[in-house]
Amino acid sequence: MKRVLPVVALSALGLITVWRYEPSADTSSAATTVTEPASTPSASSGSSGTSTVVAGSTVATEKGDVQVEVTFEGDTIASVRMLTQPNHPQTTAAVPKLIQETLEAQSADIDTVSGATITSDGYRESLQAAIDAKPETSTASPSASASSEAATETVAGSTVATEKGDVQVEVTFEGDTIASVRMLTQPNHPQTTAAVPKLIQETLEAQSADIDNVSGATITSDGYKESLQAAIDAKGA
Repeated sequence: MKRVLPVVALSALGLITVWRYEPSADTSSAATTVTEPASTPSASSGSSGTSTVVAGSTVATEKGDVQVEVTFEGDTIASVRMLTQPNHPQTTAAVPKLIQETLEAQSADIDTVSGATITSDGYRESLQAAIDAKPETSTASPSASASSEAATETVAGSTVATEKGDVQVEVTFEGDTIASVRMLTQPNHPQTTAAVPKLIQETLEAQSADIDNVSGATITSDGYKESLQAAIDAKGA
């Protein structure tokens, strides 16, 4: 019996030690969950970037002041809220109708609500002011705009001396497409003047310098095609 007592005592101490250690695991798991909500604000702030809220002017009417606040989603009127309105039963009844018509018409070109002419006029005036004050928005993203600008290239062809005078064209490309041709220099001659629109039209259709000469303007046609081909060859250089 004397030998058993130390073993029991040691076992008791061991149990006490294990019992005191357990809470540290619970504490660490609780600390992990605290960090999870941190990602929520960034998501909400990103989604609100497409909305624009604009307050219209305050319009004084015989019934009282009228002022609206418009929320735009891009160029669309998403909602309208009354900031100020007359304290009158007819106004209270008219406002939902005015807002509904605004959302359908997507403008201030809406009908007057019967029995609330004064409020309707003030509402439309304040609404139009909000629409006019809305910042301009681009439908294309900045990257798309940059890429479209990069795709446009204007190239001047070589100046070709002819018996009638110098000929030089300027070509605007949209990507690989010939979008337009402009004469920088051309002979001051009636036949040239008549021939140039035909040459440009044929170029836009053929999308190359492989076009026919215009009858009666062979010299100008040859100079035009030579300058045009030089511009095509120089594109992207």
